[in-house]
Amino acid sequence: MTRTKLRGVDVHVHLTPPDLLARGDDAPNWQPTIEYDGDGAQRLVTLGGRPMRSIIGELSRIEIVLADAQARQIGGLVVSPWVSTLPLGLDRSAAMDVCRVQNAALAAASAQAPGEVLAFGAVPMQDPAAAADVLGEAMALGLVGVEVTPSAANRWLGARELDPFYAAAAELGAVIFVHPATHGLGIDVFEEYYLWNAVANPVETAIAAAHLCMAGVLERYPTLQVLLAHGGGVLPAIVGRLERAHQMRPEARSSSSEGPRAAFNKLHFDTVTHDLAQLRSLVAAVGANHVLLGSDYPFDMGSDDPVAEVEALGLSPAEQRLILSDNARAMFAGPLHTGHPSLD
Repeated sequence: MTRTKLRGVDVHVHLTPPDLLARGDDAPNWQPTIEYDGDGAQRLVTLGGRPMRSIIGELSRIEIVLADAQARQIGGLVVSPWVSTLPLGLDRSAAMDVCRVQNAALAAASAQAPGEVLAFGAVPMQDPAAAADVLGEAMALGLVGVEVTPSAANRWLGARELDPFYAAAAELGAVIFVHPATHGLGIDVFEEYYLWNAVANPVETAIAAAHLCMAGVLERYPTLQVLLAHGGGVLPAIVGRLERAHQMRPEARSSSSEGPRAAFNKLHFDTVTHDLAQLRSLVAAVGANHVLLGSDYPFDMGSDDPVAEVEALGLSPAEQRLILSDNARAMFAGPLHTGHPSLD
């Protein structure tokens, strides 16, 4: 099968639509500003007065994001908020307002390109009941799920207090996209050599996913769909240790009878690993039907050519199709998604 016959669906793309950009000096700190050069190209993104040098592609204009994707043989996108714009440190009311504004803007961006763009929204995870309410509103707008960070308000994803949110997500068929938000987990060494991104981010994802698995969340909500960014971080490397702990220690199995490997096998993962051997190992561990194409566009730690990476794995044509597009089409075509644009 030649590459030109494949059309990818990228499930890991960040977008801050124009309506969410800062306007004037009194704009809230979570809203970025963008400077353009004389040709209209994006030159610099600033957040809270700080230049964001990690953003190397288009952040705001969906038509340019789509054009860049199509140049890489990607025809469908599932966009999500830039994690830095999520309202992690705000109180309940302010966080709900920020999420609703973002969700409306992302739904509008999706509607600009029906059949090509779907969107994850945002929810105020610091308040589980409010998160459930805002999730329902987001799905009614046409969003297909929400992006969440590994922790919020000192709660990691396995916390029992989050059950109202998980119950709502399972009932609505919403996909939960877990994306790291750390700047080093409070450990000084991560401030050196860009380790906060290269190392701390995948560690943070693994902590959250391990907590989710050990806490039995996927046992309590078996229809819940969870997608992990960056190939699950370091989770695939430690699932054996988690299983051993579950077998040997009563505290490790206090909330889960099935065990972490059973939960691990229910998770979904994007392809952003930057290591073909690791990606090949991930596909072997969870199956091609649990891995979805991702790029982490427009960030410097994203993949330049994710379709080529999948093609380089030496998989069968059927397995390639699953990862490149079919898994995404299946994940975002549930019965409660009727009326949402499809990824053609």
